[in-house]
Amino acid sequence: MSKDQIIGALLLVGSIIGIIVYGYLLYIFPQLILQITAFVAVAGVLGIVGWIGYTLATTPPPKPIEEIEKEIEQELKSVEEKEPKTEEKSQQQ
Repeated sequence: MSKDQIIGALLLVGSIIGIIVYGYLLYIFPQLILQITAFVAVAGVLGIVGWIGYTLATTPPPKPIEEIEKEIEQELKSVEEKEPKTEEKSQQQ
């Protein structure tokens, strides 16, 4: 059995145990468990939205396409200028 299969089996068993424990606690303390569940769900969604907002706010904007095209053209020109020089050297030998 590979490491990934062992991790997968542990995740499966852990989730089944979690479902059973959640159901048991829901039967004993229904109001409290539902409140905790709702809080965790809302906090998780808002946390993800906040993380996306933080990422958008702190990531620098990409370069404009025109600027990237100019850089590529300059690189191509420099490569084309170097090629004839190497061809001349190889022809002389």
